Amino acid sequence: MHSSHISINPALLTWARERAGAETLMLESRFPKLAAWEAGESQPTLRQLEAFARAVHVPVGYLFLPEPVQETLPIADFRTLSGRVAPSPNLLDTLYLCQQRQDWYRDYARMEGFSALDFIGSAGITDDPAAVANAMRDALGLTAAERQKLPNWGEALRQLMSKVEGTGILVMTSSIVGSNSHRKLSVEEFRGFALADKLAPLVFLNAADSKAAQMFTLAHELAHLWIGASGISNSETGRLPEQHAERWCNAVAAELLMPMHSTREAYRPDLPLQEEMERLARLFKVSTLVALRRLFDAGFIDKAALWELYCAESARVRALSLRSPGGGDFYRTLGARTGKRFAQAVLTNTLEGQTLFQDAFRLLGIKQSATFYNAARELGVMS
Repeated sequence: MHSSHISINPALLTWARERAGAETLMLESRFPKLAAWEAGESQPTLRQLEAFARAVHVPVGYLFLPEPVQETLPIADFRTLSGRVAPSPNLLDTLYLCQQRQDWYRDYARMEGFSALDFIGSAGITDDPAAVANAMRDALGLTAAERQKLPNWGEALRQLMSKVEGTGILVMTSSIVGSNSHRKLSVEEFRGFALADKLAPLVFLNAADSKAAQMFTLAHELAHLWIGASGISNSETGRLPEQHAERWCNAVAAELLMPMHSTREAYRPDLPLQEEMERLARLFKVSTLVALRRLFDAGFIDKAALWELYCAESARVRALSLRSPGGGDFYRTLGARTGKRFAQAVLTNTLEGQTLFQDAFRLLGIKQSATFYNAARELGVMS
């Protein structure tokens, strides 16, 4: 009985393979009859079908349907050039995991009696970006002088993330799906997303991007939270997005990181453009890409110069990020992937007996009790 063949629509196998973007050769080495299954010449057993579903990250039930599922993102899609391309399983699974974490944290915030965050949805896209950036700066306790004392923009990103979490916003950053290092996230597909909520607002950053780009994405997603609009973005500092909402969020992000009045005061027209861009980036502890964008916003360079320099600088930054060492301390990585605020809440709540260990393991992406207790010690939840 267990080896009987299952009658399914072969088009679903083709759809599942293409949806996963999986290497056909790699799949065929695991499933030698895949081509015959897709051609309808033979059929898989239930066990083979289940193994195939796991390999292409699709719920096995989808493969019993008469037609492929038309999958859509559960939040607004603000990406440029997206509409035509279906979201990848890696993006969808990352979004669903973050929604599950947000649901858990919202319940936790209610139980703990947390107040709603009044700045979520407090702005509109007809508001002046500079005024909104000032309100953000006040809420975050962000000062230019403090940032200028930091040694580099890696530290500036850490400081910004910490201040954002200090307001009650969850910040999660990862380059993989959950804790599965075989499922890498693509920067080409998305750079980040925001899930707006008065009790559990969440920002996710694609850590496959450079630190410099992540800083701009974080500021951009904060602007989304300020207008109370969940959405997924692939915004870049140098590009001018098509959608009005994205242009506005970019303007707020740039103003938050590098205020226009300060940029005009600091500008030195006597220096070569490349040198000036790098000097301003060091001064404001932003990426060279943000500095370049602000020179354009101030009218010091035209669109052609912006785009030419932006392309060259992007390539340089990408090459640097590829050379940087990977890995790092597991518990620090855990704190970044799930956000320190979220991880501490789950660990505390579980130790108090309010959340089941198996749920905590799933939410945090860990598999063993020893890892759980070590994480609790490393993140200061237990001594």
